Amino acid sequence: MLIFGMGYTATRLATTLRARGWVVMGTTRDGRGDTIAFEDGDRVAAALATATHVLSSVPPGEAGDPVLDRYGTLFRTDQWLGYLSSTGVYGDAGGAWVDESAPTGSGRRQARARADAEWLARSAGVFRLPGIYGLGRSPLDRVLAGQAHRVDAPGQVFSRVHVGDIVSGVIAGMGAPAGAYNLADDRPASQNEVIAFAARLLGMEPPRFTTLDRLSPAARAFYAENRRVANGKAKRVLDWAPAYRDYRAGLRALKAMTSPISVSTPPPAASGVQR
Repeated sequence: MLIFGMGYTATRLATTLRARGWVVMGTTRDGRGDTIAFEDGDRVAAALATATHVLSSVPPGEAGDPVLDRYGTLFRTDQWLGYLSSTGVYGDAGGAWVDESAPTGSGRRQARARADAEWLARSAGVFRLPGIYGLGRSPLDRVLAGQAHRVDAPGQVFSRVHVGDIVSGVIAGMGAPAGAYNLADDRPASQNEVIAFAARLLGMEPPRFTTLDRLSPAARAFYAENRRVANGKAKRVLDWAPAYRDYRAGLRALKAMTSPISVSTPPPAASGVQR
């Protein structure tokens, strides 16, 4: 497999596949470690020539999808194609449930919606992902780092998915029909509820509430959309189900994987690394 964009989720997928005997190559912007620099056209072309499976986790820019624009002509018809998209393509649903039949392109993720459609047109498996969390990247980490907040936004809900459930969903999708699949857990919930639960697991007081007008423009845009993401198609077609059916199961599992930290211990400094 060749993976474009070895970020948080893609690295976890690569680790799982390598443990199963797969040869996995991947690209990064700078070619760090054993990866290929995205701009190294010769090496990427050579990797594509031997890859049976191709997955992209590279987000689009306003000018288009960089993977399709630069390397799309090198894809073969006998290759499996996959794309990690976002449930942001659905836009605001006013808190209602959305599935893969819902219209896309009405929200703030216009570029993502266009890229999503382009990969679907190439008969790819398009995995639409909500808020991703996992080891080292979860509400537990944000609470410990003093970066978590609760927002006074009644009725606001979000869907989430544990990174391990994305990996199992993508692997299941390799043998399934092309198309869009929502990979989300079974219980959408408010961010306030999740942060409060994470704080209780850590034996800490939940952070205070803040108002929307005190958030950054990006955070306010995030809260401007409200939806519940249905995962029934992935369950039916991929024979997949999330191992972590809700945030409580996921956070409890993450807490069990980490060493206990005294509440008197100063919170660790944030790394600043996202994807």
